[in-house]
Amino acid sequence: MAKKDDQDSAETRLARLILALRSQGVSEPAVLGAIETTPREVFTPDLFKERAFEDSALPIACGQTISQPFIVGLMSQALKVDKRDRVLEIGTGSGYQTTILSKLSRLVYTVERYRTLMREAEARFKALGLTNIITRFGDGGEGWPEQAPFDRIMVTAAASDEPKALLSQLKPNGILVAPIGKGPVQSLKRYTGDGKGGFAIEALTDVRFVPLLDGVAKEL
Repeated sequence: MAKKDDQDSAETRLARLILALRSQGVSEPAVLGAIETTPREVFTPDLFKERAFEDSALPIACGQTISQPFIVGLMSQALKVDKRDRVLEIGTGSGYQTTILSKLSRLVYTVERYRTLMREAEARFKALGLTNIITRFGDGGEGWPEQAPFDRIMVTAAASDEPKALLSQLKPNGILVAPIGKGPVQSLKRYTGDGKGGFAIEALTDVRFVPLLDGVAKEL
């Protein structure tokens, strides 16, 4: 009986989360479906598993966070991912956002500067049977030029200024979504290629992300 109660509770909390996302403007069916079918508790440290269905950011290893589901939904929706797209993600983290993107696109290339996080995320991808994610331990700010150009690019850490190196790896009509700013509060921006080398830039909302750091972590 306890297991049934626990399952009912989890289903109820998930349903409540999806309703909360809808009420905040995450309305794209494919995005909501990807969130609904991705077990966030798998990406959440044991200490915080009871909070996996909360619409809040949670701590993970290496001083990083698993993003708030609303932000994950908002960024995924803003990226306008198509099932045929090749997506570059900067900052694998727990792998939660990566998994959402993998359900929306053809291939996800994801770069992480912390080896510990990369290994843990890879284990989760394997356990979930995800086969369209390609990982790389490296400097996210440099992107993945060998695999460029990409249809879509998502940056899950705050760039201090316009990420020119990443924009150069985008297809002419591609889209990049990234938090931009140096302070504790950044502006989530969407860059949409005009097909001629320029970009239409939209400020979507204020967000709080850890900074995008240069290089790779030596020990973690």
